[in-house]
Amino acid sequence: MRNILLSLLVPCLLSHPVFAADEPIDVVIYGGTSAGVSAAIQASRMGKTSIIVEPSKYLGGLTTGGLGATDTGSKAVIGGISREFYQRLRKHYDKPESWNLEKRDSFKGYRKDEDAIWAFEPKVAHKVLHEMLDEHKIKFVLNERLDRISPTAVVKKGTAIQSIKMESGKTFTGKMFLDATYEGDLLAAAAVPFHVGREANAKYNETLNGIQKQKNNHNHRFTAKVDPYVIPGDPKSGLLPGIEAGPHPEDGSEDHRLQAYCFRMCMSLIPENRVPFPKPENYNEKDFELLFRNFEAGDLRIPTSILMMPNGKTDTNNNFAVSTDYIGANYKYPEASYKEREKIIADHEQYQKGLMWSICNHPRVPAKVRDEMKKWGLAKDEFIDTNNWPHQIYVREARRMIGEYIMTELDCRKLRATPESIGMGSYNMDSHNCMRYVTPDGKVQNEGDIQVSPGGPYKISYKSITPKKEHATNLLVPVCISCSHMAYGSIRMEPVFFILGQSAATAACLAIDAKIDVQDLPYEKLKTKLLEDKQVLESKDAVPSLPALDPKKMAGVVIDDIQATKKGSWGESATIAGFVGNGYIHDGNEGHGSKSVSFQAKLPADGTYEVRFYYNSNANRATNVPVTIEHAAGSKTILVDQRKVNKVGFVSLGKFDFKKDAAATVLITNTNTNGHVVADAVQFIPMP
Repeated sequence: MRNILLSLLVPCLLSHPVFAADEPIDVVIYGGTSAGVSAAIQASRMGKTSIIVEPSKYLGGLTTGGLGATDTGSKAVIGGISREFYQRLRKHYDKPESWNLEKRDSFKGYRKDEDAIWAFEPKVAHKVLHEMLDEHKIKFVLNERLDRISPTAVVKKGTAIQSIKMESGKTFTGKMFLDATYEGDLLAAAAVPFHVGREANAKYNETLNGIQKQKNNHNHRFTAKVDPYVIPGDPKSGLLPGIEAGPHPEDGSEDHRLQAYCFRMCMSLIPENRVPFPKPENYNEKDFELLFRNFEAGDLRIPTSILMMPNGKTDTNNNFAVSTDYIGANYKYPEASYKEREKIIADHEQYQKGLMWSICNHPRVPAKVRDEMKKWGLAKDEFIDTNNWPHQIYVREARRMIGEYIMTELDCRKLRATPESIGMGSYNMDSHNCMRYVTPDGKVQNEGDIQVSPGGPYKISYKSITPKKEHATNLLVPVCISCSHMAYGSIRMEPVFFILGQSAATAACLAIDAKIDVQDLPYEKLKTKLLEDKQVLESKDAVPSLPALDPKKMAGVVIDDIQATKKGSWGESATIAGFVGNGYIHDGNEGHGSKSVSFQAKLPADGTYEVRFYYNSNANRATNVPVTIEHAAGSKTILVDQRKVNKVGFVSLGKFDFKKDAAATVLITNTNTNGHVVADAVQFIPMP
C-alpha cells in the first residue's frame, strides 16, 4: 500500500524527460523552488531549452513542502504563471472526488467568488506542479548538488558563467543561469557579493532593521516572567539552551542573526488519517525547559498556529513565546557546508518533534493543553516517504545578493520610486524572532519579530534580481534577491517567487535573443513581454505614500510613538499614510483595559502649550479613546473619536500650563473602547 501511495504522489519522478549532462542548454536553473519551476515553464513557452538542477529529492520547495496557507497579501497583484498555479489548484478542488475527508462546503478557504484557491494540501501542490512541468516537457534532475568546494565548479569567461559542476561530477553548460535556491549557493560560488544577517537601520535609512529589543509588542514573545537560568535565580548556573548572554548592541544595530527556521507541519485531527507525534530517539526534556517554565508561569496559550487546509489537514506554523521556530539554531546555515547543513536541519527536526511530543505528553504541560493537542497528529497521507514529516525546512532567509539595486523598507512603503518593475509584493514586512536574550530585570525575552504592513502593493525592481555587471552578466537571482533583511521579510513569499522566477526567465530568454548581458536588456522590451504574459507590474492600490511628517522639523516638542512607553501588546503599522515618523501603533482592538501608551516630554520652559494628539482616522477606529493630559494644575481626560475624518492628522486636546522641571505627560488607553485605538505622536506647541 505504501508503494502504491508513493507512486501516486511522485509519478513525474518516474517519467520526466531524460537529460544528457553534456547537452547544450539555453537556461540552466539551479534550484527547483517555485521560482525555478516557473522559470523553466516560461523558458519553454519562449521556445528555449532549460533544465532544473535540484539539489534535493523534491521539487517545489516550501510550496510542496508544507506551506499550504499561501501568504498572499493583495491577491490582485498575483499574475502570470503564479496565478495559473493557484487557479489549477482551484480546478482540482472544484472536483467533488477531491474531497475524500471533508465536505467541500465546510471548508472556508473554498470561495465561490474566487478564480483560485490559496489553501491546499502538499500532495496536491506536488501533483499540480508536476503536471505543469510534464505539459511543457521540462527537463530536471534531482539530488545534484553544486560543488561548493572546487574553485573550478563555476567556470566563467570574463563575467559570463560558462558551466557549473555538481558534486557528482556532472557539468551543466548554458547561455544563461538562474540561482533559484533559498540559500543562494550559485551566486556565492560565482563570486557575486551577498549579505547574511540584519543590516543596521542607518545603512539604508530604514526603521525596522537591525536588533529590535524595544519592539517586543508582538504575540510571539514571553508575556509571563520566565527565569532564564539553569538554576532559577542563579546567574552563575548558566543560561538555558538557546538564550544568548549580553551585552547586545543598541537597537537598530547590524548583526549576524537570521529569523528563525521551522518545518510547516501538515497535521490532521481525523482519526483514520492521523499519526501521533513521534518521540525522538534522543529526546532530552532539558531542551524544553523554557516551554515548561512558560506554562508554569501562567502562559497557557497553545503554542501553535493551526491554519486549516482541505480535507481536515493543516499548515501549522510557529506561535507565541516557545513554539516551532528554533530561535538561534540557524545562524551558520547559509554558508555552512552540506554536511553541516544536514546536521542543522536534523537538529531542527529533533527539536520540533520533541516540542510537539512534549506538548502532547509531558506532565509539566497543563492537562488542558495536552488534551487539546492530543487530538492532532501528522497527516498519514502526506510526506509518506519521510514518515509524514515535511521534506523541506523553512529557510526564511539566507544569503541576499548585493546587486544592481537594493530593495529596502523604503521601496516596500513606497517612499521612493522603485525602477523597472517586474512584479509586485504586498505582504507584511515579516521577520520572525532572531534571538533570545536576558532582559534588564533578569527574565528571558524573544527579539526580532516584526509584522508591519507596507500599506498596499509595491513594485519589485528588475535590477534587484541582476548582479552588478562587474560580477556576472548572465546570471539572474529570483529568490535570494538584492534587498535588505526587512524588505526580504515581505518579498520572501511563495507567490512572489513564482512571479520573480517567470520574470527572470523572460529576461534571460530576451537577452539570449539579443545576444546581450542581462544588465543591458532594454526595460521597455522586458516590460512589454511581461505584460503580454499577464504579469502585474503596477497597481492602482500602490499609490505613493503621503509624505511622512518628520518630527524633527515640526514645531514645538514632538514625541513620536517610537519614543513612547507602552504597556501591553501594541502592533505597528504604516497602512494608512500621512503619519509622523515611520508609522504608528494600534491595539488590534484587543485586550481592552490592558493597554496604554504614555507620551512624556521634557519642555524647555514653564508656560502654556497647545497639546496635539496625532492619529489617522478610519471607520474601524474607536469613538471613545481615553486621552489624559497631566499638566501643572492636575489632569484632564478627553474622549477622542478616531472615526471622525481627520484631514490635518491631529486633534487639538487644548491649551495647558506645564512646568519645565516636571514631565509633561499624555496617556492613551484602550479602556472600554469600541474599536481600534491608534496612537502616532503628541506635540507640545508653546503659546505666545
